[in-house]
Amino acid sequence: MIKLIRLDERMIHGQIAIKWSRHTGVDRIIVANDAAAANPIVQKSLMMAAPPTAKVAIKSVDASIEMLKNPKAASHSILLIVASPEDLLKMVKNVEGIPLINVGNYGRIAPKENDVPRHAYASNLYAYPSEVEIFKQILDCGIETVYQTTPEDVPENLNSVLGI
Repeated sequence: MIKLIRLDERMIHGQIAIKWSRHTGVDRIIVANDAAAANPIVQKSLMMAAPPTAKVAIKSVDASIEMLKNPKAASHSILLIVASPEDLLKMVKNVEGIPLINVGNYGRIAPKENDVPRHAYASNLYAYPSEVEIFKQILDCGIETVYQTTPEDVPENLNSVLGI
């Protein structure tokens, strides 16, 4: 069963390996990202950053959805990681049983969109207006959605952080 889905453009890194995996008590981490799934070098770097306490799968978004629909997934504690709001929305629309959405680190490093930089909503959350629209669709799904960088931080409702 999914314990948490997290939007974090860095995917697996120290906060995931040390803090979030322990905080959630997961035995599996699934990275749902098309680019990472297609790049062996990225896969190796993510696996090196992964905690030894959890098995890791790096799959495309569609393959991750299929993996999570398999009845065997219910017997595991899963931390699901996506790297973009678009992928988060696709997961939320196609996977049942997501108890909590955590938006952690997103948008700090990005090219400008039509010469406009992303707007800073929090210290680790930046988004274009088009991405805020995607976040609105995610919020409309009715799953509790918070902005929280680390487990020690106080979770904030994403709609409040975005001012919507």
